[in-house]
Amino acid sequence: MTGSRHTPTSDEEAVNRILDAVDSLVAEGGSPIRVSDVARVLGVSRQTIYRYFPGSEALVVGSQMRSANGFLDRLADHLRGWTNPAAAVVEGVAFAAEEFADDPLMTRVLEARLPGGTSASFTAGAAFGLGREMFRRYDVDWAAHGFDDAAMDDLIELAVRTVQSILLDPPERPLNPVALRNLVGRWLGPAVLYHQLTRDIDALTALTHASQMASRARGSAKLA
Repeated sequence: MTGSRHTPTSDEEAVNRILDAVDSLVAEGGSPIRVSDVARVLGVSRQTIYRYFPGSEALVVGSQMRSANGFLDRLADHLRGWTNPAAAVVEGVAFAAEEFADDPLMTRVLEARLPGGTSASFTAGAAFGLGREMFRRYDVDWAAHGFDDAAMDDLIELAVRTVQSILLDPPERPLNPVALRNLVGRWLGPAVLYHQLTRDIDALTALTHASQMASRARGSAKLA
């Protein structure tokens, strides 16, 4: 790439330079990312950019995913050893909110909207996908705590919406780390515990029903 100090020695280096340019444009804010703007920053032709990315949306998604991978690695390190579901969810959401507050690229993933006010489909999908990856990196044995795929999807959606709420409609007073975790704990802690409680109640109900059926069977046998 002529606008760089030297020609990239690999496709990976070329892609990273392109995404670095996208990141710098996102940090500046303003108009949507365009291939022509990225080419201008790098001092190359648009055709050079198209060699690696088919269009503007692919540039944005590529930049988002690169940023997300770095975040996920930091999250995994931060939550290593957190095995309690409620504690891990609360800490993970608070950590994400703190990280994203200083990352305009990741904030854009959460705040992008279509003219009608709904989330753009690819960004909404990216946000949920990021939430799923967050939960996959936790040290929690979700299945052992009774969370099947449907329960996990519900919890992931709650977590993503909580991060969105904190970033896009923050409290009037800035929250210190302890206050942020107390707030997230009040929102999400009960959701995690509710699922576990209902699972235990369902198990107890099934056990009681089985006991009643067995008692009735014994009574019928005596009458016979």
